[in-house]
Amino acid sequence: MKYSKRVKELRKAVELDKEYTLPEAVKCLKDVSNVKFDETVDCAIRLGVDPRHADQMVRGTVSLPHGTGKEVRVLVIAKGPKAEEALAAGADFAGHQDYLDKIKEGWADVDVIIATPDTMADLGKLGRVLGPKGLMPNPKSGTVTMDVATAVKDVKAGKIEFRVEKAGIVHTAIGKMSFTEDQLIANAEAFLNTIVRMRPAAAKGQYIRSLYLSSTMGPGLKVSRDKFATN
Repeated sequence: MKYSKRVKELRKAVELDKEYTLPEAVKCLKDVSNVKFDETVDCAIRLGVDPRHADQMVRGTVSLPHGTGKEVRVLVIAKGPKAEEALAAGADFAGHQDYLDKIKEGWADVDVIIATPDTMADLGKLGRVLGPKGLMPNPKSGTVTMDVATAVKDVKAGKIEFRVEKAGIVHTAIGKMSFTEDQLIANAEAFLNTIVRMRPAAAKGQYIRSLYLSSTMGPGLKVSRDKFATN
């Protein structure tokens, strides 16, 4: 495989075969970052689960203490006063039938959709559109609720949703390269500790199989699982 000059220099600057501690990996990524934009830092974990079985599904939310560094666009599907309450809490869009019609027409320019329970019958009809985009509200993630104000504020403050994929991989952005090392470490630990607490009872053997930290244009660094081991 041919690598660009920039990538070659990056590969020389890191030990690709090394298993880094979390603080070492964060420091290394910041030290070698050499692009002109604020890269996203991503954490990816391979779990010892088979998500095809319902009792091994790992899905939930976590509030990152320092947020993601990304502006999150929130749509709230609600009627009357609840729509107004959502807008007052910071939602980017809020309403009912008008937004259902826009979604039917293909609009989905948002990152999170929150809905009140009384609108889910209508919203559920758009499952084929919203499901593949990961936008369908779910009670387990706190995005189906009558307390729309709190839900909006939580999402805006850094509450994220995660779900294990078919290959047993779960990943999320834990911040931006402009964050301090301590902020990135705290966000990563919040995410990882949540994953550990959610270990399904049906998961056998080694739970966290591998753990990597990477940035948008940077290398993927293997991180030691010792601190998060749950064998």
